[in-house]
Amino acid sequence: MNLFRLERVLSNQAIFSGPLKRDEMESGFPSRRLRRLRMSPMLREMICETRLSCSNLIYPLFVCPGNGIRHEVPSMPGIFNLSVDKLVEECREVLDLGIQAVILFGIPEKKDDQASEAWSEDGIVQGALLALKEKLGGQLVLVADTCLCGYMDHGHCGIIDSRGKLENDPTAELLARTAVSQARAGADIIAPSDMMDGRIGIIRRRLDENGLIDIPIMSYAAKFSSAFYGPFREAAQSKPKSGDRRTHQLDPANRREALEEARLDVEEGADILMVKPAMAYLDIIADFRKNFALPIAAYHVSGEYSMIQAAAAKGWIDGESVMMEATLGIRRAGADLILTYFAKDLARRL
Repeated sequence: MNLFRLERVLSNQAIFSGPLKRDEMESGFPSRRLRRLRMSPMLREMICETRLSCSNLIYPLFVCPGNGIRHEVPSMPGIFNLSVDKLVEECREVLDLGIQAVILFGIPEKKDDQASEAWSEDGIVQGALLALKEKLGGQLVLVADTCLCGYMDHGHCGIIDSRGKLENDPTAELLARTAVSQARAGADIIAPSDMMDGRIGIIRRRLDENGLIDIPIMSYAAKFSSAFYGPFREAAQSKPKSGDRRTHQLDPANRREALEEARLDVEEGADILMVKPAMAYLDIIADFRKNFALPIAAYHVSGEYSMIQAAAAKGWIDGESVMMEATLGIRRAGADLILTYFAKDLARRL
């Protein structure tokens, strides 16, 4: 190998370790070998840059009316619609695995054009929160997803006017009413997922006015209009009857707009910022980490979960290894908290 070619082959080494000495170049090998620190599992563990623990995980759960119900979601193997009694059992298992937080999504008994079961004291999530506080005390951090789509008879995220347009401000008022109801029932964190303008500010004000000043808000600050939500909408029974949600959820093409959404939420009082989905938006997670000092959450969403599960079931990938790699990628990008349907599987491995 001539000297010019050798210099090109070893150029990356030179970038990281300084100029190569002539004897190193002539021998064909650098004196610095990064593989030395990869030679055993113990060495690899010692120099691991990105660490994942159960404290990083939030497990999504779907609660439905009835008793004794544990219905598997067809498109999400291992994920269930649970009645409150089965939800309590599931949360005991979650605790035993070392997971410290869950987020609750409700499937109401009835739906209407005011999403009344979302903010009712007798709503499905409120009942679940009360039961979990009674049975488990304060052992588990309970996050309440605060949105209206699953409770509206039309399936959209808010009030629809006579022209078919989603009304922002009246919807934000209902969201704030829902947040107060959830916090009174026992939610430790309120998580608005609707993407209405100004909703963080009004939720913060209503919580404070009702003496709930210590309840933090985890904002879905950058929730993109994504094709990865399909299995979730089956699980939560929240698919719109017509149209889509592009008038309020972010365009997947827009990176700067995501930062502006987050900036506004910080100004309005958000305590945690979330990016959703996660795997296709690692750059957004990294942007949030670089620009904001708040904790950053990322939602490893249903479509991402189901794709891995489906490919693993076909034998096309090693599902457990891909699960770990995908989750580490989200963590490496900057997420402090990861909402993932893999939480139990990850906890068993960790």
